[in-house]
Amino acid sequence: MKKLFISLIVIIIIIGGALLAGRFINFHRLGADTYYVKITQDPKTTNGRASDGSAYTDYNYKLPGYDENGKEKDMDFFAQKNLRKDAYLEVFWKEDKGVTSYEEVKKADIPKKAAEKLN
Repeated sequence: MKKLFISLIVIIIIIGGALLAGRFINFHRLGADTYYVKITQDPKTTNGRASDGSAYTDYNYKLPGYDENGKEKDMDFFAQKNLRKDAYLEVFWKEDKGVTSYEEVKKADIPKKAAEKLN
């Protein structure tokens, strides 16, 4: 009985830890390659309806991205809003999924070789 109780507590701690980690770790970025892009063009938009009937718009971007060594890769992704023109993004890319996440960054935070290619 005591072993069962201890095992149950350990399982609860493990599950709780995993749930808590999900709040602090972006799993879309784990194992992803990092590229940098600059928003230089207007997106192509796609309108649709969600399963609940509400309307939505996707903003589709296809831009060249550069890794820290200046190696280029096409980044094809969409956003839920129109991204600010001339904004710099850090983009997370996985071989099997493509772009999985992104966030806006300052130009000064971009590695030198990637920044040179973006200008």
